[in-house]
Amino acid sequence: MLALLTSSADPGVALAEAPDPEPLPDQALIKVHAISLNRGEVRQLGGKEPGMLHGWDFAGVVERAAANGTGPSHGARVVGYAWKAWAQLVAVPTRDLATLPDEVSFEQAACLPVAGMTALLAFDIAGNVLARRVLVTGASGGVGRFAVQLGHRAGAHVTGVSASPQRARGLAELGADDVIHDLQPEGERFDVIVEGVGGASLGAALQRVEPDGIVLSFASSDPSPVQYPARALFVGASGARLYGLYVFHELDRRGGAAPLLSRLATLVAAGSLDPQIDLEVSWREAGEAIHALNDRRIAGKAVLHLD
Repeated sequence: MLALLTSSADPGVALAEAPDPEPLPDQALIKVHAISLNRGEVRQLGGKEPGMLHGWDFAGVVERAAANGTGPSHGARVVGYAWKAWAQLVAVPTRDLATLPDEVSFEQAACLPVAGMTALLAFDIAGNVLARRVLVTGASGGVGRFAVQLGHRAGAHVTGVSASPQRARGLAELGADDVIHDLQPEGERFDVIVEGVGGASLGAALQRVEPDGIVLSFASSDPSPVQYPARALFVGASGARLYGLYVFHELDRRGGAAPLLSRLATLVAAGSLDPQIDLEVSWREAGEAIHALNDRRIAGKAVLHLD
């Protein structure tokens, strides 16, 4: 099969031949039609040995159903996540696969696994946000755009933070009541903060959370140390929580991705959730997409379709 294998040359991957995967009894073999890129996996490329399979998000068709009889049947259209998704064929535990409604394209579905599930988990953990104030940092990115939509759909007053006014385009249409371009430590407080920037942004978020509120930290595009006055949290926001949201840990705790992926796909099929594809190219042009993502020229998701 062909796969995007890690490479020491720019952009960090190269299309090359790789052995076909051999599924375990609880795994289905999927013929991949589309994949999407996440900043986390792209940032890891520099630390990978050349010639390795990589990638998380995919959508495709079941080529061979799981031998143990679980999961989707042969020919089913599916979405899932794996550790070696950037290939024509991927072997995936059936607990991490969900069947796709006909209304959802492979390209739309490929956006859902890591970014969509992270946003959905944030609101599952936060609980009821009806009529509450929600802040989403990194709102112009993949997770952020899902979070803005899910918060709005749940009845929250949503404020999105995007450092770039250009990349913030469309956030109001997705449901952001307010869009700001810089998060300062002083200002109104929020019941729920979905925080994907880290550094000074996370420090400011810990000073802007309401008492008994929650800050969900899921990424750190800014790796600098986080600083905040301790009294701002234990006095100014008594009872507030800082929750480390690592999507893969959450999925292990919950027994797999299938239920979350099904919920997301159902919302897309109903027209209630837009995956926000900003760039779609062939995987033969993966370098273009990787560079655009690294250069922060993507407002939403980048999708590669296999040809």
